[in-house]
Amino acid sequence: MKKIMYSFICLQSLILSSPLLGAEDEAMPNDQGLMQTVIMISTALIFFYFILWRPEQKRRKEIEAQRGALKKGDKVTAMGIIGTVLRIQEQTVILKMYDGSKIEVVKGAISDVVPGSEEDIKKAEKEDRNTQSKRIDISDADN
Repeated sequence: MKKIMYSFICLQSLILSSPLLGAEDEAMPNDQGLMQTVIMISTALIFFYFILWRPEQKRRKEIEAQRGALKKGDKVTAMGIIGTVLRIQEQTVILKMYDGSKIEVVKGAISDVVPGSEEDIKKAEKEDRNTQSKRIDISDADN
């Protein structure tokens, strides 16, 4: 990063201290003015690529990898809501809150993942089985 900044500063100082800027009496040829503009624009694009776009791409890939590696028992933060993963579906995740309530959250809303311990995984699997069996019992009672 320091090398990039150093090269950017050196390039700017070379361009600004060139005899083209000091020679006000002489008419600047169109060719050199265009070249200087192209160099400044390309320098700015390279600067923005390395400072803004590339780190954002890396961050986005890391978050997608975290979301892809979700498993039961992980503790996640989604939109400021903290919960434990009970069930993972295609586009959503069922979270269990501290007070026992359950909510469904879109995977894209998850901002932080903390892997759960073996105990958390066992609790989540047990809770998920209990929830599914209750759901089956309720549907049987309706018939």
